[in-house]
Amino acid sequence: MAGEKILIADDEKSMCQYLSIMLKKEGYFVKTVHNGQKAVQEAQSSNYDVVITDIRMEGMDGIEVLGAIKETDPALPVIIMTAYASQKTAIEALNKGAFYYLIKRAAKNEEIKMVVRNALDMHKVKNENVFLKKQLKKKDTPKEIIGKSEEIERVFGLVDKVADTDSTILVCGESGTGKELVARAIHYRSGRSNAPFVSINCGALPENLLESELFGHVKGSFTGAIKDKDGLFKVASGGTFFLDEVGETSPAIQVKLLRVLQEREIIPVGGTSPIKVSARLIAATNADLEKAVHAETFRADLYYRLNVIPITIPPLRHRRDDIPLLVNHFLRMTSEKTGRNKTISNEAMELLKNYDWPGNVRELENIIERAVILQDGDHVDLCDLPDKIRLQSKEKRKIVMDKAQMTLEELEKEYLISVLEESNWQKKRASSILGINASTLYRKIQRYGLDRDRDKVLV
Repeated sequence: MAGEKILIADDEKSMCQYLSIMLKKEGYFVKTVHNGQKAVQEAQSSNYDVVITDIRMEGMDGIEVLGAIKETDPALPVIIMTAYASQKTAIEALNKGAFYYLIKRAAKNEEIKMVVRNALDMHKVKNENVFLKKQLKKKDTPKEIIGKSEEIERVFGLVDKVADTDSTILVCGESGTGKELVARAIHYRSGRSNAPFVSINCGALPENLLESELFGHVKGSFTGAIKDKDGLFKVASGGTFFLDEVGETSPAIQVKLLRVLQEREIIPVGGTSPIKVSARLIAATNADLEKAVHAETFRADLYYRLNVIPITIPPLRHRRDDIPLLVNHFLRMTSEKTGRNKTISNEAMELLKNYDWPGNVRELENIIERAVILQDGDHVDLCDLPDKIRLQSKEKRKIVMDKAQMTLEELEKEYLISVLEESNWQKKRASSILGINASTLYRKIQRYGLDRDRDKVLV
């Protein structure tokens, strides 16, 4: 297609001119450079559809140009040309990802034009495939993280902002809030979406086994190491490595993780030679790592390396508006698996909305699955919900009755505490819910002597 961009690199100016005239007649935009360094700089700074490079050039030769371009844009086709035909160099070029190998003077004009057309067609198809896959994943992934509340929309916004960066992410949140779903959403919306997404739960393995899984080992490094094994950091190269419950790692593992983040390399257990890795790291924790740093159970330097971009997932009790959406989503999922179509009563839904969900979204999913499987009819009702949910509802009603005996000041204090906790002590949000300005809220907090350290205060 006319207008596509072709870069030609050859230290022989007459060859550049010859190719340029021929390809411009085909309607292509053509740029010529006369050494390898300029070719790489040009390819990296502008969007080209094909690169044609000579092999023998001073400084950086064509094979090195090919390697440098493939490192930054694997989909960009590179055609190698040479006046010195050699089976060895041809094989080397093709093994390193060259699209085609042409011999100068021997290649006819029509052959060169045909090779360029084929390279352009391949580049177009690859770009379309990458674009379509990215769009499909971008469209599908958020469906896994269900919610329309302000709190979860804020998480979606952060995912969009950080996905196409290579920055290290620290995902924080209680158990069951969906930390891995957020990590997967970041991966599948990024330029790394075609590479592996690898995950490991750091708290699920003993230290020696975790070290081997993360960094690999060499044959004979310990009893049972009967052959070399690649670590997950190497397996995830080019993609994303998700370290769940990173706060559970031992001091020795923390030192090695710090090296990965600083040097972008690992040393397998029993090995001596470092191996470069290029995985993007996303870590997650349900612990307060700042407290762990102060308690000297987690390295401060590692914490600051991990906490480049923090994403905090709110617990389910702080986004109750999302509960009906999640309930209906899990009802559909479970109905598809079991073949039993179920609905839920308004009374049961209200009970679910008012429950505090210590196990968060995972607990809600399990309860809906249990209700669908065990309930014989077509309707999930109050009686189909666990006793603990119904008992908590009764306990809350009892507390409301008890409050009828309290003074106005006592009620106001309790209500202030309730709203502050509901808003996770975000005082701006709490003042908005209460319908008062921030300075009034501060005065009331001081008046009632509310403990600012009962939760983490977010101004």
